[in-house]
Amino acid sequence: MRKFFDHIKDRTRWSWQGLSSTWREEYSFRAWGWANLASGVLVFALPLGTAERAVILALGILVLVAELFNTAIERAVDHTSTDQHVLAGQAKDAASAAVALTAVAAGVAWVVVLIGLL
Repeated sequence: MRKFFDHIKDRTRWSWQGLSSTWREEYSFRAWGWANLASGVLVFALPLGTAERAVILALGILVLVAELFNTAIERAVDHTSTDQHVLAGQAKDAASAAVALTAVAAGVAWVVVLIGLL
């Protein structure tokens, strides 16, 4: 049982290190973080249902997750080589597109919810 809790402690520490270093070093992650804060305030200020709030909050978190993956891919590619390579560029572009599509999904959810309020 002790080993189980040691693993949880280690995983928590490593996850926090990843979050904090990404927050410090990646403007995009901070920008999405602040956007999520604003979204979170709005989601509780508007007369929304529980499911609507859950979807918007979850999609906001998924944007942050996508940005974490994007950052991880960029760092791994840059660590491997600083040379320009078509595959490296495609990997970075695909990761960036994942962030964009996740953000579009969050935006679509907001639009649908706001239209429902009319």
